Amino acid sequence: MTIAFQLAVFALIATSLILLISVPVVFASPKGWSCNKNVLFSSTSLWIGLVFLVGILISLIS
Repeated sequence: MTIAFQLAVFALIATSLILLISVPVVFASPKGWSCNKNVLFSSTSLWIGLVFLVGILISLIS
């Protein structure tokens, strides 16, 4: 169970870093929002899902 928690936390941190870099780049590019809107929404949904997964796993471990 702790390995699943550690992998979920790692995935959350990795996704956060990717979003931290990619969101400003997408908004700064001329046609970035219209071309990459679906990718950003998918990445944000993944991030939200990982937040809930980490919360559920930490409640199971404690």
